[in-house]
Amino acid sequence: MRNENEVPFEDKQFKIPVADRLRRLPPYLFGKINKMKYQKRVAGIDVIDLGMGNPTDAPDPQIADKLAEAIKDPKNHRYSVANGIGNLRKEVAARYLRKYDVKLDADNEVIACLGSKEGFSHLCLAMMGPGDTAIVPAPSFPIHVYSVVLASGNVIALDTRKPDKFLERVAFTCEHLFPKPKLVIVNFPHNPSTTCIDPEFYVELVKLAKKHDFLVISDFAYSDICFEGYVAPSFLSTPGAKDVGVEFTTMSKGYSMAGWRIGFCAGNPEMVRALATIKGYYDYGIFQAVQIAAIVAMRHCDSAVDEIAAEYQKRRDVLCDGLHRLGWEATPPRAGMFVWAKIPEPWAQMGSIDFAMKLLDEAGVAVSPGRGFGPEGEGYLRLAVVENSQRLRQAVRAIGRCLKPEQFTAEAGS
Repeated sequence: MRNENEVPFEDKQFKIPVADRLRRLPPYLFGKINKMKYQKRVAGIDVIDLGMGNPTDAPDPQIADKLAEAIKDPKNHRYSVANGIGNLRKEVAARYLRKYDVKLDADNEVIACLGSKEGFSHLCLAMMGPGDTAIVPAPSFPIHVYSVVLASGNVIALDTRKPDKFLERVAFTCEHLFPKPKLVIVNFPHNPSTTCIDPEFYVELVKLAKKHDFLVISDFAYSDICFEGYVAPSFLSTPGAKDVGVEFTTMSKGYSMAGWRIGFCAGNPEMVRALATIKGYYDYGIFQAVQIAAIVAMRHCDSAVDEIAAEYQKRRDVLCDGLHRLGWEATPPRAGMFVWAKIPEPWAQMGSIDFAMKLLDEAGVAVSPGRGFGPEGEGYLRLAVVENSQRLRQAVRAIGRCLKPEQFTAEAGS
């Protein structure tokens, strides 16, 4: 997604001879919503923004203090290295061992990225080409589809909300498509649907990968935000996983370091090497002071990650309870920072984009329409629990007044 803090550009046909890969991108379905949100804010109108998974919480003070200290060292302002400094990669390996009992070679099986989105995109560029096909989860986080498209690959989107069915469809596709898919992309906890899995899912996926000779990319962005004792399984903790794939993690969510742009790819050494080759041509690495602060975060701030997960759980409960009182269907997720809510009748017939526009225009609440995540998302909204509990209650009241004004008028008079 483009930066929602900037004025969104209008989706128009280019008047210059741009590359065909750019013309393959569809109109940006969040564009109208982002434009209205921007216009309201310019006009001084308060908008409660539940549309983007953009954390509002500050990182642990230790992280910011270390950044401030590292900035004062002149050598940290030079070019870094594209794959991340050695101590950072060692810390990623140490965290995987500590949290998932996964052993990683920090030199050959870990690489730092400018956020996991950048790493994911460049890995697709390294792995895909004309005629290659990737299976992606649906509803689809846009980068999962369009990184493949921009790499000139083809996409097959399979509904991931019933994981066992997803695996069956992967097997069926591999058995009936020629040439077979080159990549299978998975994302659990899933964005946007919040679907979660148990470890057995990856056991079966690794078996399929070895049987049908495809590679796996696991987007594990929401690994740190789990609720009520659920622990999201790492793909790499599965026996044989490193033979067939890699996993992306990020410091954006659990560490509240979204704007710092730091994430990691780990696993299969040849896939890591392919990503490193691409990155060596495209960038000079992450600002070294940020890398040093990230080391401190992983080494000393696990308790802060647990605290932010607990805070997201409270917000999840506030939002889901409020939506349930309005008569909405919204299953409390086991992980992640979103609620995936079914649009209630009679509003569902509007379509998710027009309904989201209505909530923004009339209630001052920004949400993501399910259609923005592909046709499988139609009929749903994704709401991010990034605002504090008080603001979430305010959002529910505003939605209620917008959709059921007679009920809220009666309550106000009682």
